[in-house]
Amino acid sequence: MTEQRHAALGIHMETPDDTELLRRRAILRRAKLVALVVLVLLAFGAGRTVLSRIANARTLEAGTEERAKVYVKTTLPKAAGAGQSLALPGTLQGFVQSPIAARASGYLKRWTKDIGSRVEKGELLAEIETPEIDQQLTQAIAAREQTASSLALAKSTVERWEGLRRKDVVSQQDLEERRSGLAQAQANLAAADANVQRLRQLEGFKRVLAPFAGVITRRNVDVGDLIDAGGGTARALFMLSQTDPLRVYINVPQSYSQLVKAGQPVVVTQAELRGQAFKGEVARTAAAIDTSTRTMQVEVTLPNREGLLMPGAYVQVALPLAASKTLVVPTNALLFRGEGARVAIVDAGGKVRLRAVGIGRNFGESIELTDGIGANDRIVLNPSDSLADGDVVSLAPPAKEVP
Repeated sequence: MTEQRHAALGIHMETPDDTELLRRRAILRRAKLVALVVLVLLAFGAGRTVLSRIANARTLEAGTEERAKVYVKTTLPKAAGAGQSLALPGTLQGFVQSPIAARASGYLKRWTKDIGSRVEKGELLAEIETPEIDQQLTQAIAAREQTASSLALAKSTVERWEGLRRKDVVSQQDLEERRSGLAQAQANLAAADANVQRLRQLEGFKRVLAPFAGVITRRNVDVGDLIDAGGGTARALFMLSQTDPLRVYINVPQSYSQLVKAGQPVVVTQAELRGQAFKGEVARTAAAIDTSTRTMQVEVTLPNREGLLMPGAYVQVALPLAASKTLVVPTNALLFRGEGARVAIVDAGGKVRLRAVGIGRNFGESIELTDGIGANDRIVLNPSDSLADGDVVSLAPPAKEVP
């Protein structure tokens, strides 16, 4: 078929130049499409990066703002209730505790009771040999006989002189002198009798007797020891203690002194006797404050019928305290600064207000405040030292209970 025929039929015949041109155009279109896809991908990546950075910036800003907040835990004051007690240390003592000393000097002949022995009143504890006192008694008896002889002579002399005076043989002055000699002889006999009686009573102290029923807690002498008469613990032969009942002396701080009254029940515990509590009562109080310690001495009487408690033991005395109208807060709510004791209170606007408070009784984990707070004040627990008046804080959410 010729070209003229093709032209007549309307059929176009491509030349080699047109084919190359079409191929190049197809390549150009593909390149533009690839470039467009790449640009779209780049734009998408850039947009994603920008959005990610914006989101990260907002997250960082929110986190910074969140971390900048000061979260605090708060609590409300509680009314002081009954059932609280004040524990104070004390030392057990015998109800009657006395050193037994010798009244007569000499040598210890024998002792009949040793430590741990229970004795009754009037029971013999020891005997003392007193040779000097025995000799003095013998001399005193002899001197008394001499004085009695002188008295008898003076009586007979006065009787004779009275007869002579009735006959007016002697003067009244001479008779009065004889009567004066008789009175002096009578006085000398009375003095001699008193001296004999004193030495006999002193000899009675050769037997050392228990002045009351109790337990011998100490023996300081042995057979043959030289005994010097005198009192005091240093010269004591024995130490005698009455162990039923016992006494405990405690020192109550001034802030609690008004709450302790005679007859008030107490509970005494000893660390070595776990699980056992002993009931006693306040026998008496000093009714005065010691200016050196600012405490009041209180005496507690403690029955000890079974003898489980021993004098000298260290014990804890729990005094039950009556309920008061004051408010109680946890001890960790207090702030101690140079101005005194403070508590941090969060107001309705979330601002901290530091208030001065008066401290009352300390119950260990909680403490009584006498003034400075109200029943509806929210008090910060464990306040930091950097917490200042006017700081804005947020309340920490309540902790979730673990099932």
